[in-house]
Amino acid sequence: MENERNVTLFEQAPVPKAVAQLAIPTILSSLVMVLYNIADTYFVGILNNPTENAAVTLAAPVLLAFNAVNNLFGVGSSSMMSRALGRKDYETVRRSSSVGIYAALLSGLLFSLLCTVFRHPLLTLLGADDVTAAATLSYLKWTVSFGAAPAILNVVLAYLVRAEGASLHASIGTMSGCFLNILLDPIFILPQGCNLGAAGAGLATFLSNCAACLYFFLLLYAKRKSSCICIHPRKCLMGKTVLPGICAVGIPASIQNLLNVTGMTLLNNFTSGYGEHAVAAMGISQKINMIPLQIALGFAQGIMPLVSYSYASGNRKRMKDSILFAMKAMLLFITAISVVYFFGSAALTEAFMKNEAIVSYGSAFLRGFCLSLPFLCIDFLAVSVFQAIGKGKSALLFAILRKIILEIPALILLNRLFPLYGLAYAQFTAEVALSAAAVWSLWRIFKQKNAPRSS
Repeated sequence: MENERNVTLFEQAPVPKAVAQLAIPTILSSLVMVLYNIADTYFVGILNNPTENAAVTLAAPVLLAFNAVNNLFGVGSSSMMSRALGRKDYETVRRSSSVGIYAALLSGLLFSLLCTVFRHPLLTLLGADDVTAAATLSYLKWTVSFGAAPAILNVVLAYLVRAEGASLHASIGTMSGCFLNILLDPIFILPQGCNLGAAGAGLATFLSNCAACLYFFLLLYAKRKSSCICIHPRKCLMGKTVLPGICAVGIPASIQNLLNVTGMTLLNNFTSGYGEHAVAAMGISQKINMIPLQIALGFAQGIMPLVSYSYASGNRKRMKDSILFAMKAMLLFITAISVVYFFGSAALTEAFMKNEAIVSYGSAFLRGFCLSLPFLCIDFLAVSVFQAIGKGKSALLFAILRKIILEIPALILLNRLFPLYGLAYAQFTAEVALSAAAVWSLWRIFKQKNAPRSS
């Protein structure tokens, strides 16, 4: 039985093997997601039109806002499921998964409706002007007006599948949509194909997310006898008792993402004041920086089911060993990437657009962004541990510290002291301080003697 194999993975497999089996597929899936985001930027960049490239950059905060819903019902439900699996409470697993699926679907439809109705104020909020508004709106039409529900649902389904220990299946679903997106991008974007520009990138993203959702529903149908994930509406209606537990972790995770959206929107608004070349360069440098960032995030999220299960079952040593092993592996790898990025920033930026001004801006931005990566590893890991063990308030506190107390004030201050170029160093300033708080918080968790089995 598949459930028995997953119990063996959570309880008996050596820690390095268990971490690798859960984290590597998640990392690969995150990398492929980054690859398709970079593909949008790359193929739009081939047009050598800064306006089209700026449109993709300006729309990015809205797509990032999807993660607010993903975190609410994906992180919240998967944490609830993994802790219930640790207690062998399979009915709670079924109800948690059903609530997560239907709540994600309804939230995605509502997101689409609101963004479509209020699209013009939204463009102003994003920092679009008369030059970039039309291209930005055409990209948002496919990715948000039509695409919010499948984009949100496929990520939440991946979280739920991963919560049972089926990390490989979760990654295959996500990666299948991403690969389809990469294949469709040149067809829809380039003059040799449909010549839709940024709108073509949005259409490719919409179709790929629909394909990923189809994969997950076929998977759940095929595994209906061995999986505890339930798509029956009746379990959703019976899930009122688990909803507070989902929200206790999911709402802080959602707020954390909304704060990230706020920070990105503010960053883009500051950058837009320096012209479309600066906006395009900022978008390119952010996309390049997403590769190691998503590796770290994928590693941290990949071990969440193992941490949740070990915590709920009372195996504190296994939980601690898993966290420490993940931290060492992440720091070693990400630090090496940071060094490569710092010294190769110009060449990496030029690979996306051969424009002297954009390369000059982008290389300077990338050097600032990459300095924060080792510190972000520790931050991501601490927040994932908080979410895994049900400490949503601690995750929310970190989000407030990161954005409101540290990063946003740093953006404002550094932009005044070092116009434009200082923006890229705000994250580094925030993460140095936050990583120290993360180490202290993890040490406190390790010092706790007992984990409540009913969490």
